[in-house]
Amino acid sequence: MLLAIGLVTAFFSVATAAPVVTMIDVQGNEEVVSQHILGVVQTEIGEPLDQDVLKKDIEAIYGLGFFSYVDAKIDPYNGGAAVTYVVTENPVVEKVEFVGNTVYSEEDLMKQVFTTPGTVFNRVFFRHDLQRIRDKFQEDGYVMMRIEDVQVEGGIVKVYILEPRIGEIVIQGNRKTKTYVVRRVIDVEEGDLFNSIRLRHSLNKIRALGYFEDVSVGFEPSEDGSGDMDLILTVKEQKTGRVTFSISHGSSSGWGGGVSYGDSNLAGRGVNLDVGFEAGDYEGYWASLSDNYMDDKTYAWKIGVYSREYEDRSYWDNSIATDVELFEYDEKRKGGYIGAGKKFKGDDKLSWFVTLDWHDSEVDFKSGSRSDFDDATANGGTSGTTFSAEGKVSRNNLDPYLSYRKGDIEIIAVEHAMELLGGDWSFTKYWFEGKAFLPIKDVEDLVDINVKKDNPVYIAARIKAGSSSGSIPWMERYEMGGSTTLRGYESGQFKGEEMLLGNFELHVPIEEAFSFVLFYDIGNTEMSFSDMIDDYGFGVRVNTPLGNLRLDYANGDDDSQFHFGFGEIF
Repeated sequence: MLLAIGLVTAFFSVATAAPVVTMIDVQGNEEVVSQHILGVVQTEIGEPLDQDVLKKDIEAIYGLGFFSYVDAKIDPYNGGAAVTYVVTENPVVEKVEFVGNTVYSEEDLMKQVFTTPGTVFNRVFFRHDLQRIRDKFQEDGYVMMRIEDVQVEGGIVKVYILEPRIGEIVIQGNRKTKTYVVRRVIDVEEGDLFNSIRLRHSLNKIRALGYFEDVSVGFEPSEDGSGDMDLILTVKEQKTGRVTFSISHGSSSGWGGGVSYGDSNLAGRGVNLDVGFEAGDYEGYWASLSDNYMDDKTYAWKIGVYSREYEDRSYWDNSIATDVELFEYDEKRKGGYIGAGKKFKGDDKLSWFVTLDWHDSEVDFKSGSRSDFDDATANGGTSGTTFSAEGKVSRNNLDPYLSYRKGDIEIIAVEHAMELLGGDWSFTKYWFEGKAFLPIKDVEDLVDINVKKDNPVYIAARIKAGSSSGSIPWMERYEMGGSTTLRGYESGQFKGEEMLLGNFELHVPIEEAFSFVLFYDIGNTEMSFSDMIDDYGFGVRVNTPLGNLRLDYANGDDDSQFHFGFGEIF
């Protein structure tokens, strides 16, 4: 460019006025046609030669990207000036090579590159190729990847890629919580490639523990100069011990409720403590310890004891068109359980859990038809000891990267009662449960509600079906009715040796911590679609420091029920 300016200046120094351009040509191009080069210049034949325009022409030709050098020379020609643009072409591409890539193969990266062998290397086009490569890395979470250098040697184009890895992981701010409790839910390890999606997943899992008021992350370059990044996770702890209250009301059963104390992080080890009682027609006392964390090496476990007394329980004949109460009875049960399970190797979506349960049960007739009571309880008796082993296999396909539920869960379970260790009965129950959570997109265009990306409108559904074999005592049969099954009926209002249940909910967020719920429940304690019992209702969900508060009001055929508690029913 300096040469061109010098020639123009010298030419003008011997001329009284700007010479007229009488010829325009290109010199040095072999692959790129002259017409394409001249298509970007502003200098024209017949117009006075302009130094500023000529400089812009040189910049425009260089901006085409095909050339490593661009200049211009001016010679007298036919009483004016001949302008010749002198170019040096980039080499013809023979091959594009990548150095340092481990996430994607060279074949995968070449799918993002439009530069092909046999064409002149174009600096501008290749810049877009590199941006597509960066976009591919970033879309998959490798946001700190960078292209350190591009070298063009002959016809070989070498792209040097740096993929930063995770250096040291530092966890700070935890005083009560043991460091390993936080560390075990982090999905990345020292030496792993830095991936923002996996890191975000880990942060969500740390927050979901419920132990911390705030979780933040910082990054620092590793001191060894390797280009790796140290992760600094800072947590701010909150109280994990909580006293909770539950209240329920039925138009015929009256009021009931209870108080419980729980600590989800006992001694800072991630152990759940739950003790409490319920009063009313349904009395109960319980105490349990559990650790729900599991992977393919670490066992989740639980242990507990309980005592429950149910007064004036109703049993209804659900096999006829109009439900009829046949009798009322009292039921007592006390016992204990212990269980453990972990994930399968090779698939962290699959897990198993085995529970051993011992309990004594007793059922006493209260009122109504004694003959119906005797007929209903004849198969298996009304009192005795049950020793059972329950095995579950679960598949959790929920999206782990989201703050709301999206995906599905499937559970297959078998419970076998044995005449061992004091057990009085031998029977088997087996059931399947499927849950699905489906966000509804663009619903805010139809209804004027405050919908955020991380708090969408969604549909939740559960299907549960069970059957059995052997002589099943009255106390061990499937139950239907209550806050977690058919919400429009009393707890345990229907009993049977089979069961089929469906729960369907529409969750509509109103504010960030407040949602409205419409629901429909249908089911029965027999496998007959023609005899299904249903209810419908509405509720609210409030996100509180104590957890997700649930209030539901349900209408059944002959009664209405109000339920208050924490957490979702499934």
